[in-house]
Amino acid sequence: MSISRTIATAFAVATLSVAGCATPPQPAPAPTPAPALSTSTAPSKARPASLPSSDAGTLAALDAVLAGPQRSEANRARDGYRHPRQTLEFFGIRDTQTVLEVWPGSGGWYSEILAPLLRDHGRYIAAGYDPANDSKFAQDTIHAYRAKLDAAPATYDRVTVVALQNPGALAPVPPESVDLVVTFRNLHNWLAKDGAAPAMLSAMYAALKPGGVLGLVDHRADPAAPVDARAKLGYVNEQYAIDLIEQAGFEFIGSSEVNANPKDTHDWDQGVWTLPPTYRLGDKDRERYAAIGESDRFTLRFRKPRR
Repeated sequence: MSISRTIATAFAVATLSVAGCATPPQPAPAPTPAPALSTSTAPSKARPASLPSSDAGTLAALDAVLAGPQRSEANRARDGYRHPRQTLEFFGIRDTQTVLEVWPGSGGWYSEILAPLLRDHGRYIAAGYDPANDSKFAQDTIHAYRAKLDAAPATYDRVTVVALQNPGALAPVPPESVDLVVTFRNLHNWLAKDGAAPAMLSAMYAALKPGGVLGLVDHRADPAAPVDARAKLGYVNEQYAIDLIEQAGFEFIGSSEVNANPKDTHDWDQGVWTLPPTYRLGDKDRERYAAIGESDRFTLRFRKPRR
């Protein structure tokens, strides 16, 4: 039996045992409750009749992984804002897939989830910065992520690490070898650099099998505000993002409000980094920003058309 599904079985047994207690502990409320999983499309966009979906076994394994000891408490504390279960279900993840995560960051927030979920029956590929990039930030990120994987081989021994960064590393995997590509809060970084966003999206398109899915989350700009194609404040106009990704050849197949935050007014002097977890202003008005929570985010799903 696979590790993730073994954990799932144990998790289920433990849950039943707790349910039998006279006074079971009550879970703490999430900072931002996730809306019911929903799918919507932009005006004039028709939904395809058949969409990829997660199977029951994967979702049980995912629940167990989310509760597993491999996750840091700091990362787990952000579940109320990042909604990993609902997000990955919306993307239609299955634990038998080959999944490419683009730019997992130095801390590998989603790596703590995807690596054990895919370890036994699927494959997890983490695409980070180009090692040829000599910037201190890039090198620090590469080394910190590698150290995280090396520190827990029982969880990360089967992770494949590759490079995907414009302009020198745009072929991280063989063409049409990946079932699902995911990237979280990275599009705004690519928009800030000339040509980076189209190049990165084209590389992801090339990596996906026909019919494969791209799942993307980013900070959502006020739709009534003028479109900032550079996303200087970290916020991206949702329709602009959809149009850009479609220009790379993808078919838009839906959006979810699972990572929405109506408390975010999108107009902070220091941009999205004013809010947690960055708190760019330090202690100034920290309680106010903590009460707002993390940014308002769109969650989009695309498909590489079948031939």
